[in-house]
Amino acid sequence: MNTDYYTLGRTGLRVSRLALGTMTFGTDWGWGADKETARALFNAYADAGGNFYDTADGYTGGISETWLGEFIAERSLRDRAVVATKFTFNGEPGNPNAGGNGRKNILRAVDASLKRLGTDYIDLYILHCWDRLTPAEEAMRTLDDLVRAGKIRHVGLSDVPGWYAGRAQAVAELRGWEPVSSIQLEYSLVQRNIEHEFVPFGAAHGVGVTVWSPLGSGLLSGKYKPGAQGQGRLETLRGSTNPGFQKFTERNWRIVAELEAVAKEAGRSMASVALNWVANRPGIASVILGATKVDQLQANLAALDFTLDPALTARLDEVSRPDTPFPYSFFGDETQGMITGGAAVGDKPDGYRANVRIPAGAGAGVT
Repeated sequence: MNTDYYTLGRTGLRVSRLALGTMTFGTDWGWGADKETARALFNAYADAGGNFYDTADGYTGGISETWLGEFIAERSLRDRAVVATKFTFNGEPGNPNAGGNGRKNILRAVDASLKRLGTDYIDLYILHCWDRLTPAEEAMRTLDDLVRAGKIRHVGLSDVPGWYAGRAQAVAELRGWEPVSSIQLEYSLVQRNIEHEFVPFGAAHGVGVTVWSPLGSGLLSGKYKPGAQGQGRLETLRGSTNPGFQKFTERNWRIVAELEAVAKEAGRSMASVALNWVANRPGIASVILGATKVDQLQANLAALDFTLDPALTARLDEVSRPDTPFPYSFFGDETQGMITGGAAVGDKPDGYRANVRIPAGAGAGVT
């Protein structure tokens, strides 16, 4: 595993470029890993030098948080581990205040997560999903209170509209509250829509983008083929109405075919090439890896140990290029020429706002 660490957004928090996703800890959802396999996954990641762990209060009914806390304690890694967990989803059917992003639920949820994790603080506490109701002011004020109380260290958002993220950050900056340090979003060769709004938002406001589903729920691993029934999460959830699991489309099969060809030319697996591509995109702070087998995780941990040829990268860029809907289609070169009167006005050079790169062991006390 490449053990460089990036600072998360504008914070001083240093995280692995590859994070361990623990949504697979537990088999309650019909797929995932039993406890011994989950422990082996945790140990393989920690032994490789990883320090960034992602979970949520709703993952496998709280089992994910409980096991993660146990595994960290077993190896006395709490001071080294950067633990991210999330709140929003309701774990108590019939109680409307046991979910959402209101103050009452956040205060309930954080104490429950702290208990399951067996810790007295959370490094990164993330609003899991926009509830279409709670004002950003209420959520951000409550999260700032938790920072001041010492229960959480940093604040994150996940799966929210761009306008809501902008509102949350602006309100926090205006009122001197803890700002958003990380935004967690789906991003992969088959889902690039965050490039329109969120990547520029992160660059402008010092927010690190953390990627979930970098392999398109397994589609980019190569285990699914057009017209054939495969085994895995996408098959288990084939009838789901969740758009995140509706990946069997003609466009995506074209991307998979080109990825397979590129991986063959590079002499790498499809999964490692897909992960390498997404981790090296602008604005990406960390990529969350999910696995149910140790050999699968170990193979993915090597995804940053090589540099993909620029010509091969360009082929992947082209085949996966997303549509540019309005208003983003209105901001192209023709419009810019109308704004500048035809004069060439260059942007700042590449890397101007790049993440801070910290080599392992360079004064950071990490190995």
